[in-house]
Amino acid sequence: MKKKALFCAASLVAMLSAGTVQAATPADILVIADKIDDLISLDPAELFEFSAYEYNNNVYDKLIALDPNNLGPLKPGVAESWKVADDGVTYTFKIRKGLKFHSGNPITAHDVVYSLRRAVKLKKTPSFILTQFGFTPENADEKIKALDDYTVQFVTNKPYAPSFVYNCLTAPIASVVDSKLLKEHEKDGDFGNGWLKTRSAGSGAYKLRVWKPNEIYVLDRAGDYWRGKAAMKAVFVRHIEESSSQRLLLEKGDVDIARKLTPDDIAAVQKNPDIKVESDLKGRVMYFAMNQKNKILSNPKVVEALKYLADYEGMTKSFLRGQYIVHQAFLPLTYLGELKDNPFSLNVDKAKALLKEAGYPDGFPVKIYVRNAQDRLEIAQSLQNTFARAGIKAELVVGTGKQILTQYRARKHEIYLGAWGPDYPDPHTNADSFAHNPDNRDEAKLTGKLAWRNSWYDPEVNKLTEAAVVEKDAAKRAEMYRELQRKLQQRGPFAIMFQEIIQSAMRKNVSGFVTGGAISQAYYWTVTKK
Repeated sequence: MKKKALFCAASLVAMLSAGTVQAATPADILVIADKIDDLISLDPAELFEFSAYEYNNNVYDKLIALDPNNLGPLKPGVAESWKVADDGVTYTFKIRKGLKFHSGNPITAHDVVYSLRRAVKLKKTPSFILTQFGFTPENADEKIKALDDYTVQFVTNKPYAPSFVYNCLTAPIASVVDSKLLKEHEKDGDFGNGWLKTRSAGSGAYKLRVWKPNEIYVLDRAGDYWRGKAAMKAVFVRHIEESSSQRLLLEKGDVDIARKLTPDDIAAVQKNPDIKVESDLKGRVMYFAMNQKNKILSNPKVVEALKYLADYEGMTKSFLRGQYIVHQAFLPLTYLGELKDNPFSLNVDKAKALLKEAGYPDGFPVKIYVRNAQDRLEIAQSLQNTFARAGIKAELVVGTGKQILTQYRARKHEIYLGAWGPDYPDPHTNADSFAHNPDNRDEAKLTGKLAWRNSWYDPEVNKLTEAAVVEKDAAKRAEMYRELQRKLQQRGPFAIMFQEIIQSAMRKNVSGFVTGGAISQAYYWTVTKK
């Protein structure tokens, strides 16, 4: 029976990968059509992309968890309880007993310590989420310790708002990995990173069976998950580039959920009695950023002019209808310190006047780097058209998510058009990314900070960001973030345009698909099918 089951599962992978027509998906298998070409690595210490976050959400556990059915309040995860000492810097976590990794190895405090130290020492892009607490490769062994088999303690470099620290521990970088398994696959001191890029070592509801880049990844149910056994025996996430293809597969019953349908395709499937559409205000903001290494784009008048050359309302009322709202601040709505002010609108005359003041009355040529995704291409084309009305000749540089992100993280772009989502449910997540850049040198390689990626350094903004993260009074802290967002609207190199409303189209028999609201990503282990 076991060999037969494996054969059937392998056959299903082949059929789904090849796009074979099916009458319906099996009752205990979830098939999702999405765009996952941004997946670069599956290692929690390295992954930093939207698709990777969703993968991680279902394969790994963290010390502290979010409840899909009550997003917002933090819940016990691998840690059953936690506290901070009176000194404001010493945090202690009691580890839940009886938990196991997919390998069968027990989860102990030593795994948690290994995971946190590993993330700091690897120094990959998302490591800043932990190193911002003063952890370094040199002091991690001293600052992060196991007091016994089920007690973890770490010491931060200064007192922070405790909620900020706890919120950070819900991020993928804080995932608990199987230390015994990774040590077996370590090579040349890489902490098993080379092996884990394409494999899993977690304790979540699902474990990885296979990942074929730009094609598919498959997850298998990992026994009786401690948060509740997943109803779906396996989850297939397929990379389907075109919205029309996703729609066709959904209508034919070949997939259960389509994640990236255009407004036109959403309108079409809503007429189908076998399909339903669920909407969710996400934390993702869409923006374009101007590299301050570029002489022209570093001119404040040019930066301001470009912010008046986006047709915000026009885009949300046409090709983005129902999937984005105009939003021009770096914190998503629903976050502490949200700002609802939208000071910019399309104003070509004002933009021309600003360009004239800047010394570019006839405009200039510029390149816009954009991922090959339909909504982003349409936004880029709209910007190309409105820029042209002020004499700016924009060339679109189009590539896969990996190609464009690689250029962006290396600070080799001119204008980058893309999206940014929070890493954890605290306002510092986006403030630290958009506003904070303590070291603007190329060799600093602060790739997790968008201010650094765009070579933007503002001492006043840096200080305000650093002050807000340690403020313990919630009301004062919220006002500090509103002030910070207004300063970025005035002088930052970011034109933040929209906040995403994700529309997931699914077969009527699918229930419990939670896309995570503004603070998290999708959960597969909550899904059931009638």
